[in-house]
Amino acid sequence: MTYPYTTVPDLDAALGLIVLQEDETLEGDMRAMLPLETALYVSRVPSGDEVTPETLAAMAAHLTASAALLPKATRFASVGYGCTSGSAEIGSDRVAGFIHDGVATPHVTNPLAALVAACGALGISRLALLSPYVAEVSAKLRTALAGQGITTPAFGSFDESEENKVVRIDAQSIIDAAVDLAGLGGTEAIFLSCTNLRTLGVIDRIEALTGLPCLSSNQVLAWDMARNVAVGARIPGRLGRL
Repeated sequence: MTYPYTTVPDLDAALGLIVLQEDETLEGDMRAMLPLETALYVSRVPSGDEVTPETLAAMAAHLTASAALLPKATRFASVGYGCTSGSAEIGSDRVAGFIHDGVATPHVTNPLAALVAACGALGISRLALLSPYVAEVSAKLRTALAGQGITTPAFGSFDESEENKVVRIDAQSIIDAAVDLAGLGGTEAIFLSCTNLRTLGVIDRIEALTGLPCLSSNQVLAWDMARNVAVGARIPGRLGRL
């Protein structure tokens, strides 16, 4: 027996997200910040167990294929690539080009590009930067930010290269390091880098302790993507009150 059917109208535009294979944090954080009714489709990109300039650069070869795995019939208002250091290593423009080659969308972003936009919205040009990664990875991010007019006069790191250790850095360690960096002075905000670092629950606490805006990779990415759909995202910190 064959039955007739009717169709529903086209769904609202969705958000697409390309998450690193080794990332255990970003997808959950995005779903926590976006309303339940927001359609979020996720693809994964191969990534190394160790974070080095070489493993970050290697993702460039896979971004188009990962973007192409997102549903083809879906209208995407924005697609995000979820790697801060990878975006610095590959370059935001190249990331956007690779993703546009795989999926149709008017807007591509990543945590680095989103951070630059958030700093512009908040009037910030001097960051205290906390990174989980080793020096050569962090240096590329600082250089990329400087190229956008954002300096990082206060910098600290957990000096870790293994993703499965980064994701298990506890909240108090992040808070203590961020507060210490803020205490060095000369900065207007704090940035917690890395989509795999569990930062969503510490942003408001750090702002309360330091009096400075606190930004994180996942927070700015969600904020930048949500601006392209008509939803009220639950963005923590001062950024969410803009």
